[in-house]
Amino acid sequence: MSQLNTIQKALYLPFDRDSWSKLRNSVPLTLAEADLAELRGINERVSLDEVTDIYLPLSRLLNLIIKNQQQRSVVLNQFLGQQSAGSPYIISIAGSVAVGKSTTARILQALLSHWPEHPRVDLITTDGFLYPLDELKKRNLLDRKGFPESYDTKLLVDFISAIKSGEEEVDAPLYSHIIYDRMPEVLKVRQPDILILEGLNVLQTELDSPKRRFVSDFVDFSIYVDADEDNLRQWYVDRFLQFRESAFADPRSYFKHFADLSDEQATSMATEIWDSINGPNLTQNILPTRERAHLVLKKGAHHSMEQVLLRK
Repeated sequence: MSQLNTIQKALYLPFDRDSWSKLRNSVPLTLAEADLAELRGINERVSLDEVTDIYLPLSRLLNLIIKNQQQRSVVLNQFLGQQSAGSPYIISIAGSVAVGKSTTARILQALLSHWPEHPRVDLITTDGFLYPLDELKKRNLLDRKGFPESYDTKLLVDFISAIKSGEEEVDAPLYSHIIYDRMPEVLKVRQPDILILEGLNVLQTELDSPKRRFVSDFVDFSIYVDADEDNLRQWYVDRFLQFRESAFADPRSYFKHFADLSDEQATSMATEIWDSINGPNLTQNILPTRERAHLVLKKGAHHSMEQVLLRK
């Protein structure tokens, strides 16, 4: 088990993989290998064993917490003498580029939707809340894409606030990694039982404006997917190399000029992007939010989860 820093020791209960897996408590596995193949991201190696050892105990924990909150809402409504549909339970998933946040979010969505108490689980990524490409160019933020200032924070907070207040239908902007831009279409979110919000910035706060609301103010349970930066850099490079044969090869791709790069050229380009954009964003903005999470999932060199830290 990796060494905990002083803050983590004070805030979290640490579990190695074996001790965490015992907390599954016979929760059945509801995914098959074919299901998992559809949920994996590029360059991800999540196995059914990992789902069993890591995600099933987490699914059980979240179900217990959500049931408790649902019961509390019933009691509060009885006390106030009113009926209310209640508000969705919001789970956020944060972490670096290339750490596997999207795969974690998709697996949790699939598992949580099998619990009878909350069958409707929606998943939204914050990519759709990035400023449109033309606006990023106008603000000279193209090389800062993914940094806090590249997001339409007001739009994101308005969205999550409307979801939390129980509005019947809320529009979520969609994003295409092919065209590298927000899409004209929107996703209609209609009062889910649970909303999973995945993105780089979901644990960040507006430090320069403490009176301003931010996403984390509306989140009920937060998860941070963690890994050492050397691993993250390598995973990003590996993913970039694979993108040459998939996303970059699409004629609509914003990055189609990368499709013909040699291995050496692609590795050099990916490393440069990491060192100039993704690495600095991680150390300056993303990693400092880790200790705000209710739960940290720590990955080892081969993408597998090695440690779980649960907030006391």
